[in-house]
Amino acid sequence: MRLKQTWRWYGPNDPVSLQDVRQAGAQGVVTALHHIPHGDVWPVDEILKRKAEVEAAGLTWDVVESVTVHESIKTRTGDYQRYIDLYKQTLRNLAQCGIPIVTYNFMPVNDWTRTQLDLTMADGSKALYFNWFDLAVFDIYILQREGAAASYPEAVRQEAEKRHQQYNQEQLDALVGVVMAGIPGEKRQTVEQMREKLSWYKDIDRAALRENLKYFLQEISPVADEVGIKLAIHPDDPPFDILGLPRIVSRAEDFDFILQSVPNASNGICFCTGSLGAGAHNDLPAIARSIGSRMHFVHLRNVRRDEHGNFYEDDHLGGNVDMYAVMYEILKIQQEVETAIPFRPDHGHQMMDDLNKVTNPGYSCIGRMRGLSELRGLELGICRSEGW
Repeated sequence: MRLKQTWRWYGPNDPVSLQDVRQAGAQGVVTALHHIPHGDVWPVDEILKRKAEVEAAGLTWDVVESVTVHESIKTRTGDYQRYIDLYKQTLRNLAQCGIPIVTYNFMPVNDWTRTQLDLTMADGSKALYFNWFDLAVFDIYILQREGAAASYPEAVRQEAEKRHQQYNQEQLDALVGVVMAGIPGEKRQTVEQMREKLSWYKDIDRAALRENLKYFLQEISPVADEVGIKLAIHPDDPPFDILGLPRIVSRAEDFDFILQSVPNASNGICFCTGSLGAGAHNDLPAIARSIGSRMHFVHLRNVRRDEHGNFYEDDHLGGNVDMYAVMYEILKIQQEVETAIPFRPDHGHQMMDDLNKVTNPGYSCIGRMRGLSELRGLELGICRSEGW
């Protein structure tokens, strides 16, 4: 059995249309109701409206990405129990509408973090980039987080100081915009709002955040089991502590904790090769094997790291991730489960005609279409050679 080929779509305002998605070769769509505020219940009529749009284009809605976890749940403060109950209702509503998989993350404050959205590659295409020196500029000099300088090695602090002196206000404003870019279609937070949210985590370390995730999963997994929803937690992006915040979905031992602490069948993983690949500590084929049949969803992209731990998003078959080895392990798992595991080409270079268009960072059409075609070919080659 082969994987289900899907494509992330940000809804009616996405510059990439559903017709584009179908022409790119995807069979299904990964989307969410981004217009609904974090923590609110997704109404059945809104879910069905989005589903009807997708199906009218000849596609299927295979995965929700994401039903965002409210910060109160992550910190286990305030009305966290109420927000958990609302989350349960959203799961019930999605199941009622026939949506089988829900992806989410447990990253504090920021959903994902980059420092540049348009790094020019050798071929003229543009890629997303994470640079520790620029993150330190933001953290130390713009965010002015208490104790921020101590979070970085001396070499990083020195380079950050140098860059801060060299950057003009326009460059500093651009850096703020990138670090706080967030999810397309959702309201961006301000630096002041980020400072406030960081204060909520002042007394929450790695162990405490782990326990908060465990509690959340113990609460929602029985509901997901009951209604037939598969849960898929997304790894931290990037997979290391940033801005003084702990990361708890970044390495093999984290997945072991998540799956063993809450053994419900619904509790599973979104295996993202880009997020995990940014960490040199991660052996991706081994992690895939350890997740096994509880791999409910897959993101395939590649990254290339340098000696400082900076990384940019490379071609899907390039970079430091051995995509052949990873795809082989995923396809072995696929042969052991009854339903097709959905995957999507995660991110892609802005290239060719898309360079002249306004696109969502990482989600222009042509770069992802190239990635999907390469991954589709790799998958077919492995399946044919193994007789799958």
